[in-house]
Amino acid sequence: MDIEQLRDYCIAKPGAEECFPFGPETLVFKVDGKIFLLASLNSQPLQFNAKCDPEKAIELREQYASILPGYHMNKKLWNTVIIDGSLSSQQLRDLVDHSYELVTKGKKK
Repeated sequence: MDIEQLRDYCIAKPGAEECFPFGPETLVFKVDGKIFLLASLNSQPLQFNAKCDPEKAIELREQYASILPGYHMNKKLWNTVIIDGSLSSQQLRDLVDHSYELVTKGKKK
């Protein structure tokens, strides 16, 4: 997965919008005004931060060397995911989906 594929996947989510509130190096995706993903455009390899259930975050970090506590984020609730080929595109999409679902949870009436 490259930055264009990641962007296309995120922006296709219902209500998703993209912005650069932290400068031109960090692409941010929000839904209902809340961040669900941040991607560093200058990182090689590409990496992104995604929200995660705290227990699941610990499990993922123990299982995958490419999933770390969220850089510059609440490390209990956010993971940094390094796209280095160790995770499949489906696993990466699942992490994006989980983050999106956490942010939109409880918004529906």
